[in-house]
Amino acid sequence: MMSGWDAAWHTRSPIYQPLLEAAHSLGVTREDWPDLDDYNRLLQSAPAPVLTHDDKPVRCVPQADDHYEQRAYLTGEVQTRSNNWHDLFNTLMWRVFPRTKAAVNLMHYRTSQETPQPTVGRGTARDVLTLFDESGVVIACAQEELGGMLRQHQWKSLFWQRRSEVDRNMRFFVFGHSLYEKALRPYIGLTGKALILPVAPGFLVLPLARQLAETDAMMAEHFLGPDSLRATLSLSPLPLLGVPGWWPDNNHEIFYENTGYFRPAPTGKNSG
Repeated sequence: MMSGWDAAWHTRSPIYQPLLEAAHSLGVTREDWPDLDDYNRLLQSAPAPVLTHDDKPVRCVPQADDHYEQRAYLTGEVQTRSNNWHDLFNTLMWRVFPRTKAAVNLMHYRTSQETPQPTVGRGTARDVLTLFDESGVVIACAQEELGGMLRQHQWKSLFWQRRSEVDRNMRFFVFGHSLYEKALRPYIGLTGKALILPVAPGFLVLPLARQLAETDAMMAEHFLGPDSLRATLSLSPLPLLGVPGWWPDNNHEIFYENTGYFRPAPTGKNSG
């Protein structure tokens, strides 16, 4: 991963489109890493207050040894490392998708309080939350058939043969802050976990800020629902560099013939 500061990070890929407004607010011409005061000013200058689900103002504080999710929920304090891309993108997600971040944090806290701690791992509910928080991609989809093709891993048919329909009917927004960090140096194999949300066709012509706000509300509602955390398989694999326009090589049909990256669905998988 890239270690030093790069003021032009937001120009590296179309993947960063949801972050452009926040990046400019943070200061795209700065010559060194933003500090925690910069992060807190970024959160405070958001179009709407950035709050936990319990309405506590979110603020970045130095990393400590106590429980991350519990502290964030109970106090609004998000433990944040300095000079760290992973935590920079986590802060940006609180600004861009505040309702979803608050919902994920609430469910982390609630599941840790209500269920016994597993002897191995986090347990399924917290696995789903962590997977999406780190590697999630939300897809606003106005054509159900296209969403079904993605769930069925019909990558070439979807992204090449029906490329123009994807452009007209689907919007891909990265949520996982780990994916944003990895996209600084993209590689074949870069894969997210997709949540597909149905939208009306009119959604796709809204201004970007409105699309992000409505997507945030829909994601938050999803993760607060009773069925969202039952299985990690509810999130579909998505080879990110296959999204039209997100990688130069995907302008060529042969790119989608790499079955090591664009893997078929496992035999017997319930593709929904």
